[in-house]
Amino acid sequence: MNSKGLDFRKKEVINIKDGRRLGFVQDVTADLKTGTIKEIIVPGDNKLFGLFSNSEDIVIPWNAIKCISDEIILVEI
Repeated sequence: MNSKGLDFRKKEVINIKDGRRLGFVQDVTADLKTGTIKEIIVPGDNKLFGLFSNSEDIVIPWNAIKCISDEIILVEI
């Protein structure tokens, strides 16, 4: 999985454990020393236009990512 952080934006994230659609990637975190992606971040369930939230964002560690396609990211969390 050799993807750049910007390639993740607008990809839908789906949990393969229960088939739940978690949302779309909002951001990524990276290790600046190594240049590797550490986590992807999906907005919490109650966000309104990505601005206001009553819940925490979903932070998904890199090792939970199982497959990345052109449109979706499959994770196991």
